[in-house]
Amino acid sequence: MRTLYVIGIGAGDPEHLTLQAIKAMNRTDVFFLVDKGTAKSELVDIRRQMLDDHVHDKDYRVVEIPDPPRDRAAAAYESAVTDWHHRRAGLFSDAINRELGDEGVGAFLVWGDPALYDSTLRIFDLMLAAKSVEFEFEVIPGITSIQALTAKHRIPMNRIGESIHITTGRHLAEGLPAGIDNAIIMLDGSCTFTHVPGDDLDVYWGGNVGTPDEVLIAGDLRSVEHEIEAQRAELKERAGWVMDTYLLRRRQRE
Repeated sequence: MRTLYVIGIGAGDPEHLTLQAIKAMNRTDVFFLVDKGTAKSELVDIRRQMLDDHVHDKDYRVVEIPDPPRDRAAAAYESAVTDWHHRRAGLFSDAINRELGDEGVGAFLVWGDPALYDSTLRIFDLMLAAKSVEFEFEVIPGITSIQALTAKHRIPMNRIGESIHITTGRHLAEGLPAGIDNAIIMLDGSCTFTHVPGDDLDVYWGGNVGTPDEVLIAGDLRSVEHEIEAQRAELKERAGWVMDTYLLRRRQRE
């Protein structure tokens, strides 16, 4: 039976790899890298550099899988994402059947952690349900973008006795839920923070954290929101891609 590893590789810094991840990588015959196109080719390059730096006990091959286009303007968001996942599952199945023998070991290197806002595990479930390819798999956790962000800003994720709300920019557009004082926002390509009401919010923002292009900004949201917008646009122009995460925190009343 084929074995597949889904390996979390951290937020961009090669030193984010765990010992468990490195050991799994050194047992792998074929690495499947999802190619998101020329603008994001650095994401593939970083993965290849990790292999060069850390895989020394095993001969391996790299197989790149082209990422199918996704309709990001669709009115039915969930339907569009589901369709994209099914097309990804088909491409993954084809690549595994074609490139990995029945007793081979393969791996997918996932940015951050496979369980946090990543589609790979859902796609594995689709492949298994469709019986399009036979395999067993193991998940290797990774350092999340949230951990990398708070470590870079040298802050705890929450204050004493307070909860954490993790959401996306799309949901942030509806405003912070009542009673939430600490919110982690991911996947906010529209800079939704500029529309969040309130003059009592601090922001801790990071773009491409862990990479040479890393940018960090912190302060009163209303004072730095336009600086974040500008830095985000500049970073995307310079690097060709941007992954950003931020913490919104309501200031405590004195």
